[in-house]
Amino acid sequence: MAEPGKGRGAAPAGKGLSAEQVVSRFNRLRQDQRGLASKAAELELELNEHSLVIETLREVDPTRKCFRMVGGVLVERTVKEVLPALESNREQISKLIEALAQQLQAKGRELSEFRERHNIRLVGEDDPKAAPRDGPEGGKGGPGGVLVS
Repeated sequence: MAEPGKGRGAAPAGKGLSAEQVVSRFNRLRQDQRGLASKAAELELELNEHSLVIETLREVDPTRKCFRMVGGVLVERTVKEVLPALESNREQISKLIEALAQQLQAKGRELSEFRERHNIRLVGEDDPKAAPRDGPEGGKGGPGGVLVS
């Protein structure tokens, strides 16, 4: 016999979640978004390094020897051998950054939709839809909403 809440009879994702599950999923989505942003920033730095090295090597004699790290091993090459590889790497990094930007936008939309669907407000954030309330509660934690720190 199947366990309750599992299998075909389970509620669809996003429906009937407890407040703890909503907060947990929201925090996981935010963490995913931060991870994507962090990776994009890291790749931007790497792209800038590649561009700086490429610009420097373009001004150097193509037959001059140059050293490059390949798989943790320092190898000796000439500038004319290394420059095309660096330019190719720079193009690949640019494409990766574009893909990450698209993923970041999609994750942002998913996070916004999840916030709206579950009426999530962050601590210190006013509810833009609700007018300021008078009374001892002052508008904190309206009915049906989830307050996340």
